[in-house]
Parts: sequence; structure tokens; C-alpha cells
Amino acid sequence: MASSVRKPYFSPRSSHSSLVIPVKEKKLMEVKLGELPGWILMRDFTPKGIAGAFQRGYYRYYNKYINVKKGGVAGISMVLAAYVLFNYCRSYKELKHERLRKYH
Repeated sequence: MASSVRKPYFSPRSSHSSLVIPVKEKKLMEVKLGELPGWILMRDFTPKGIAGAFQRGYYRYYNKYINVKKGGVAGISMVLAAYVLFNYCRSYKELKHERLRKYH
């Protein structure tokens, strides 16, 4: 099993020994725009990898908004807003036809 610890290495080509992190081990916000297609292709798109990504996202959300000492309505309201947006997108085709209908 691979370790989740990132292993930076020093670039032998640079004159000032800057710290270089391989593209595969970078987080999304650390990837430059030119590196983005290669970074996306290096992701794990197997069912196990996708399930792991959802699990990490759930635990990150839970620990940031739900499992806190002084919690508020922010965590629950985000789930509710996502639910409303998902259902709106799902029924947009029917709502669009309803909007164009004349009632007279």
C-alpha cells in the first residue's frame, strides 16, 4: 500500500537547490494550468479510487463543519443547498417547458 506522505526531492538541475514535488503528488490547488491534463490522467479512476475520493471528501467535510465544538448551521445548510441544486438540475428540462407555456 502506498504511503500518503508526499516525498519532495531536490532538483539536481537547479542552481539553488529548490524543492520540487512531482506532479502526481501535488494537490489540485498546487497544479499549474499547463500540468492539469497530466495531473488528471494520473488520478485513480477505478471504483476503489473513486470511492476513496468520496470517503476523503466526506471525512474532510464532516471534520470541518459537523464535528466541531461550536458548530452552526453552515454545515447542514450546505448539504441542503447541494440537495436543492441537484434536484433543480435534475428537473430542469421539465421546468424549462413549464416556463414557456402560456396560461390564458
